[in-house]
Amino acid sequence: MVSHADRRSRLIRAFPDTIDALLITRLVNVRYLCGYSGSNGALLVTRDGSVVAATDGRYVTQMAQSAPDIECIEARAVGAALVGRARNEGITRVGIEAAHVTLATHEALREAAGADLALVATRPLVEPLRAVKDQAELATLRTACEITTAAFETVVSSLRPGPTERDVAWQLEAEMRERGASGPAFDTIVAFGPNSAIPHHQPTDRRLAPGDLVKVDFGALYDGYHADMTRTVAAAPVADWQRDLHQLVTEIQAECVAACVMGAVPDQLNTRAHRAIEAAGHRVAHGLGHGVGLEIHEDPFLTRGSTAAPLTANVAVTIEPGIYLPEQGGVRIEDTVVVGETATRSLTTAPRELLELS
Repeated sequence: MVSHADRRSRLIRAFPDTIDALLITRLVNVRYLCGYSGSNGALLVTRDGSVVAATDGRYVTQMAQSAPDIECIEARAVGAALVGRARNEGITRVGIEAAHVTLATHEALREAAGADLALVATRPLVEPLRAVKDQAELATLRTACEITTAAFETVVSSLRPGPTERDVAWQLEAEMRERGASGPAFDTIVAFGPNSAIPHHQPTDRRLAPGDLVKVDFGALYDGYHADMTRTVAAAPVADWQRDLHQLVTEIQAECVAACVMGAVPDQLNTRAHRAIEAAGHRVAHGLGHGVGLEIHEDPFLTRGSTAAPLTANVAVTIEPGIYLPEQGGVRIEDTVVVGETATRSLTTAPRELLELS
């Protein structure tokens, strides 16, 4: 059972001393705090625990259904309306999500604030809370990953030379929808042969040919939560270099998953993967992974120079090392994993060994 009130209580405890209320205008954060998923909405959360929402006439019913315990005011300019409400109630310091407020929006907020209310730029406050999943989130994320795994296993079981990259991408997305997904979590990546050496290749009309590596990176979107999984398979005949490259990436990925435990530092996890790739004589193309949840890319980021804090229990991240040989092919293996108190578990469970399509 989702407790949005508990999430808001944890947010209030994270308030800096410089604010008396926080204006939340980033929609994904609004959803996290009250369940509302429309395209226009905001929240004002005060230090004393009161909460007011705002949305326009298109969404007042949806807001009432999503957050029946929260007062909602109707307005098109939702942020300005809530700042005006704060000013009228005598609140003098309102924090704003500085990283997500445009200059134009800030000007409108300043006008609504007037001379007696200060707008205070805050560091991200909701995002660190979102990084640690509650049990309801973990259950939803698990379902998204189960749908993803099942779609992959169904499509790859009948995959043979002939279809195009676009064909396979469409098949994966159709299978996910058949299993309850509202759609893909992001643009599905399907790459055959030399195209698999492009980390974020966009599917084309290239047809699967014998001897091709096949890289698929995709995930299901389920009840707002994003799954993310990559597998690389090969169409026979399979060359020794393909087997060797796949085995190398498999070993690096397994080592990094094993190291992704409570207390692990994201920057150090990324360095671990990069050193293994470079020690094998290959170029590093991207970071090791990222948080996943209401967004496909969210805190914490397992990348070079990341300042993310050490991992704690119930943080969900991807582990996705990849090695790419230009004009030949590439291998990436990725799982969505959850850090546990005693062990890290993978929510995406499709086989990781090299599947050879005959």
